[in-house]
Formats: sequence, C-alpha cells, structure tokens
Amino acid sequence: MPAVVDVLRRDGTAAFGELRALVSGHAIRAALAAGTIRRIAKGVYALPTALDPIVAARAQGGVVSHLSAAILHGFDVLAMPDKPQITVPRGQHRRLSPVDCELHWADDVPSDGHCTGKLRTILDCVRTLPFVEGLTVADSALRLGVVDRSQLMVAAAELRGPGSLRARRAAAAADGRAESPLESALRAILIEAGISGFEPQVVVRDRSFSARLDLGNSELMIGAEAESFAHHGTRAALARDCRRQVSLTVRGWRLLRFSWEDVMFDRDWVVTAFRDAIAGSPGHHNPATALVGRRGAAA
Repeated sequence: MPAVVDVLRRDGTAAFGELRALVSGHAIRAALAAGTIRRIAKGVYALPTALDPIVAARAQGGVVSHLSAAILHGFDVLAMPDKPQITVPRGQHRRLSPVDCELHWADDVPSDGHCTGKLRTILDCVRTLPFVEGLTVADSALRLGVVDRSQLMVAAAELRGPGSLRARRAAAAADGRAESPLESALRAILIEAGISGFEPQVVVRDRSFSARLDLGNSELMIGAEAESFAHHGTRAALARDCRRQVSLTVRGWRLLRFSWEDVMFDRDWVVTAFRDAIAGSPGHHNPATALVGRRGAAA
C-alpha cells in the first residue's frame, strides 16, 4: 500500500475518496496531523509544497486559465501573475481554501482536464489583459504554431461581451515573427501610440553585412531593439553590439535601444523617442524644421 505522500506526489492533488481507495483513513488522518499533507478545500488534499495553479484549480473546483494557463501551455508572458488564475462555472461561490487565487467566472468551463485549451487561453488573455500583455501572449502562440493568425482572428471575431473589441484588436495585431515578450511589448506600445510602419525582425543585409532588428522601418531606416541584460551582459557581447551598431550607422540606419526598464516603466519616454526619431528622418515633413529653414533663407 503506498504512503499518502507518495500518492499526492504522483497526482498533485486528490479527493478523500481517491486517497481512501489507495490508503487507509488512519494514514490520511495521521498525515494531516503530522503536516505532511494539507487540506486545500473540503475533501481535497495536497502536499504542503504543492502551490501550483493546478492545486488552486482543484481547490476551487475549476480549471487553470488566463495567464496561469498560458504559462502551462508554454506561451511567453510579460509578467508572472501574482496568484494562480482560475475559472469556475458562473454562479459558483468561492470555496473556503488556504490556497489563494484569482477567480474568473464563465458559462463554458471545460469539464475535462486541469486547464483551458490553448485557443481558449489565448482568447481569455487578449480580452482581459492590457493590450501590451495580451499581444505578448498572442505573438508567442503564433510563433509556436499553436494557432495561425486567421484562426485567431476568426475566433476573436466571434467573441461577444466585455473585452471582445480588445481581443479583436490584439488578434489583428498579433505577429508570430516577434521573438521575445519584451519585443512584443515594445511593438504594442507603438501600436497604442498610433505609430505605424515598424515590423518585427527586419533584416538589413548587403554583400558584407547582415543584421536582424527586433523592429524596423525600412522606409525611414530606423531600427529598434528591446534589450535584455541576459543577452548583452558580457564583454564579448558588448564588442559585438558596438560593431553591429557602427555597421548599421554607416549604412544609414539609426538604432534605438530600449531596456526592460524603459519598456515596462517609462512608456511615454519610449513613444517620445520614436516620434523624435521619425521627425528627424530624411524626407520626413517636420513643420517646425521647415519654418526654421524658411526664416534662415529670408535672413
């Protein structure tokens, strides 16, 4: 007969009846008294260290959803949720449980499995999260090939109710070429600011040089990078980045580089930087510059 702990280590959580089919009632009570297992809801047990979203879903009689489900599916997210996000049937009350979670209510809660499906998870994220965070999930799902863009747009178009317009906007903007959450967030900031013309993973290439930019506007020859210290934290990386930036500059490109802190905490400055760069591009009509030029000619 297996120990109570062994059963929960294998399955994560279990109802009393499921445990009782494998171990004695005395063993369950003894494990509870010793603190080697804990009651997470009425009649549901887990290991003390089992704090994952599946435990919270079991405790509430629901399924893992939204950002928590996105993480389980392997999608990139911009920030981890503060607590597990769980969806339960509409009308169901929150159960008393020591496992804290963020509850959502819906009419169509899956009855099989611990987690919402992949397409449902994407839709839940893009309709409830801020645009920047929702687009990050949608970009990641497209990059992984979980859904294609047309499938996502059709599913978003069929949504009704709160968040449906936000979902359709994110679905229309989603792009599987984005290679990181920070890059998706940077593009989302531009979209929200009404700045167009920047595409993900633009390649600059000639006979002696090749570089790929996180975002690029080939007409204005402006590139942008969402920089992660993890990829640029060595001396060799610094030397490589310097040479790359010089090579882009001599070819007429201007490269705007933004840190994680810029993208996450100073989005107004990011937008201003892009607008200033666009205004200073050759051939871009800037009324203020034109006025100065006319005054100079008149003088």
